[in-house]
Amino acid sequence: MNLRIPGPTTVPAEIAQAGAADMINHRGPEFAAMIERTTAGVKKVYMTENDVMTLTSSGTGAMEAAVVNLMAPGDEVLVISIGEFGDRLINLVRIYGGKGTELKFDQGLAADMNQIEAALKANPGIKLVLVTHNETSTGVMQPIIPDLAKLVHSVDGLLVVDAISSLSSVPVKVDEWDLDVVLSGSQKGWMTAPGLAFVSMNERAWARADANKSQARFYFDLRRHQASALTGQTPWTPAVSVWFQLDKALDMMFAEGMDNVYERHHRLASMTRNGVKAMGLSLLATEGIESDTVTAIKLPEGVDGQKLLKVAQDQFNTVFAGGQGSLRGKIIRFGHLGWVHEEDITAGLDALRGSLAEVGYKA
Repeated sequence: MNLRIPGPTTVPAEIAQAGAADMINHRGPEFAAMIERTTAGVKKVYMTENDVMTLTSSGTGAMEAAVVNLMAPGDEVLVISIGEFGDRLINLVRIYGGKGTELKFDQGLAADMNQIEAALKANPGIKLVLVTHNETSTGVMQPIIPDLAKLVHSVDGLLVVDAISSLSSVPVKVDEWDLDVVLSGSQKGWMTAPGLAFVSMNERAWARADANKSQARFYFDLRRHQASALTGQTPWTPAVSVWFQLDKALDMMFAEGMDNVYERHHRLASMTRNGVKAMGLSLLATEGIESDTVTAIKLPEGVDGQKLLKVAQDQFNTVFAGGQGSLRGKIIRFGHLGWVHEEDITAGLDALRGSLAEVGYKA
C-alpha cells in the first residue's frame, strides 16, 4: 500500500523491527541510556540547546501540554488559525478557560503579520500566542515564524509553535529563531509509529510555566517530565517500543544527513506539485507558501472526493487523505513526508491520474 497521507507515515522496515525488540525495564539503566541518547538526537533535529521533553501521547497531547502549562483560566491568549489544527488550539484554549482572541485566515492562505500586530496592539493583555507552522488540512507552510517570534517578544509575549507536521522534514531553527515552545510528533517526518510527542521549552517559557497559578495539569506537567528525564526516567509509563523506533529513526536521519533530508522533502514536494498541475488540477495553498510535507489538491467540479479516495485505495493500492471540516469532499491531500522517495511520488501521481479517470475526469 502506497500510504500518501500526512501521517501516520510509512515506518521503514529497520525502524519497525527496532520496535519489536524485547521489552526492558523502563526504570532501568538501558532505558535511561536511551532517554539520554534520544533526547540529544531530538535536540539536534530541533536545532536547540533548550530542554526537550518526550511525552507518550499523540501530537495533540503536546498541544494540550503547552496550553495547561502556560495558561491559566482567564488569561488573554491570541490563537492564529489557518486551518483545522489552528482551530484545535482555539478549542484547547477555550476548554481550559482562556480568553482567546481568534485570528482566523481563509483556507489556503498564511497568516498576515499586519493583522497579527493589530490584534496585539488592540489587546495589550495578550502575552501568549499560539500558531501552526505547517497546516496539513490546507497544505500551507507559514513563512512568518521568525518574524512572528520577534513581534511577540517585542510585546513581552510568549510564542508557541505547532511544528508537528514540519519539524524533522523542513528546517525549524528553534534557537536561531528564538522560539519559546515548539511541538512535534513521532508519526510525521520522524518515520516512527504514533505514540511520542516532543515539546521544547526555553527559559522564557519555563518562567511563565512556573508563574502559572493554574494547577490543571498532571500527566502533562512539563516540570515533572523535565525532572524525571534528569534521573533517566519518565514520570509515567512510556511507550517503550515506540522509543526503540525513535532511537533507530534518529540514527537513519543522521546517516542521511539533515540537510539531505530537507533537500529530499523539498524536491519531492516540488515533484508532487508539478505533477498535479500537469494534470490540470489546482492547489489549495497560495503560490509561494505551499507545504513541503503535504499538498492539498482542489478537486474538479463534479468529482466526488470520497469516491475518488475509495477508487485510489481499491484499484490503485494508494491511500490519499480527504479534506477535513468544510473541505470534506472538495480536496484530497497528498502526503510526501517521512520515509518517501521518487518512486513513491511517481506511483502516487499515477494512482491519482488513474483514479480521476475512473471517476470521469480526464487528466
